[in-house]
Amino acid sequence: MQKRCSIPSRRSTSDAEELQSVSFFNDLWPNKAQSAGAKRYHCGNGNRLSESDCGMRDGSIKKLTLTAALAALVFTSGAGADDIQLPDMGSPADAVLSKSDENRFGRAIMAQIRQTGQVVEDPLITEYINEIGHRIGAHANDGSHKFEFFVVDDVRINAFALPGGYIGVHTGLLEATRNEDELAGVLGHEIAHVTQRHIARAIHANQRQSILSTALMLGAMVVAAAGGSSDAVRAGIAVAQGTAIQSQINFTRSNEYEADRIGIGALNDAGYDPHGMASFFEVMSRQQPATPELRAPEFLRTHPVTTARIAEAHNRAQEYPRRQSSDSTNYGIARARIIVERFDTAAEAIAYFETRDYEKQTDIDRYGRAVAYQRAGRHVDANRIFDELIDADQKVIAYHIGLAETQLELEQYAAGKETFDRAVELFPRNVPLIITYGEFLIRLGEPDKAHALLLDLMNNVAPTPEQVRLIARAASESGDAAEAYYYMSEYELMTGDLINGIRYLQRALTLPGLQEIQKIRFEARIDFIREYMTEEQLRQMQRTRPGQSLAGNVG
Repeated sequence: MQKRCSIPSRRSTSDAEELQSVSFFNDLWPNKAQSAGAKRYHCGNGNRLSESDCGMRDGSIKKLTLTAALAALVFTSGAGADDIQLPDMGSPADAVLSKSDENRFGRAIMAQIRQTGQVVEDPLITEYINEIGHRIGAHANDGSHKFEFFVVDDVRINAFALPGGYIGVHTGLLEATRNEDELAGVLGHEIAHVTQRHIARAIHANQRQSILSTALMLGAMVVAAAGGSSDAVRAGIAVAQGTAIQSQINFTRSNEYEADRIGIGALNDAGYDPHGMASFFEVMSRQQPATPELRAPEFLRTHPVTTARIAEAHNRAQEYPRRQSSDSTNYGIARARIIVERFDTAAEAIAYFETRDYEKQTDIDRYGRAVAYQRAGRHVDANRIFDELIDADQKVIAYHIGLAETQLELEQYAAGKETFDRAVELFPRNVPLIITYGEFLIRLGEPDKAHALLLDLMNNVAPTPEQVRLIARAASESGDAAEAYYYMSEYELMTGDLINGIRYLQRALTLPGLQEIQKIRFEARIDFIREYMTEEQLRQMQRTRPGQSLAGNVG
């Protein structure tokens, strides 16, 4: 009998919740890829998946503005006012968002943000920001809130919290922090906004707004927090309820002080220096423009920092013992990778990391230099550095990944696979390691092994949408078309597209040789998804032939 596996969700969800949840792997999947030795891009039974089906195109997803994304959140394509998908917020006297409503809002907004293509998909960076975020969140939470942390590719210095525990950090902010305690301070502050439910409380302060105005206000809040243009924010405010809502876009002063207080306590309890928050406030206050005409950093506009607030944060931190903490290696690695990608060219990145002599550089600076060399295709130089770094510290996963990557780029295939296999033994089910190894196995023509490795990971760690698209690619190239379509269905659902989620399942059902258990599973999944579709979406499904995809190019 074939072994079957289930994949857990990053955040606990029930069947009663909306489908735009973080992970949709609630079904059982076969654990073994079929048709070994099938040609790339082709299925073993003669059916072919296009490169766009599994996200194999070289082009990136076209970036959309956050303003357009939030418009899509409120209005469905071709839908009338009755089809707007918003939480049932009850009577005007009961207008506070429930936690369930907050979660649904957050999932929908997060799906739209992912569609902009601005979410950083580097697994080392994603793993790190979630590692530090969950460490702090565990000390600011009674267990009733779930968090997901992500990084936005934006050089502007900012961070923001969405309803439902989604917390975003701009690459510009991560680079601007001088140490890990300052980054922890920012995350602690945003986590407190979630645990204290400041968004719901802001809505409660204006109970007489219509549901639509409330949704547009939330949209404007996200645009502001994520670094959208001030003109776009003002336009969103005007649509919602004119300039009267202006004061509700940024959190109130009391909310900011409360987030500081809760966040500082969580910092201390998590083992970080409680002065880290005030320290970053001081850094940002020095960037306050001298005249109103000059543009302030995004963080200052969305999180006003005053002398009194800095003093209050320091006074609050003094209630706890001062900690002499040191930056983690992973902090330095994430920051170095962001710096390398910040430059327009590889030559500029190399010049940045070569400003100091190699002998005088720290291990993190040398790592950044090696990654810059990788970007430039100088794999021999990068390989030498990674080899030295592993000799100095074998506990750093990023060094093993870098060494294996350069070995494979240099066509040292046996050595590269040996490095990866040894690392997998040392660090089983490490997300960045397995994802990177899976990508290389597909390139090396071993999609079966990639599929099995990725499936084992995703049975134990909830994946991101891009990671689901990767396993779909592995399944496709191993000849398992049915599961590849199933994975792509989950990818579409995770990014908020219910129609195309069903379309992929329908295409899977047309494949010859489909196992009966797969047919039952796919049909049950379609029925489940239909329960959450609007009338307009159901009509749109009927207007499209079962074999016709509405997705276009996924990647």
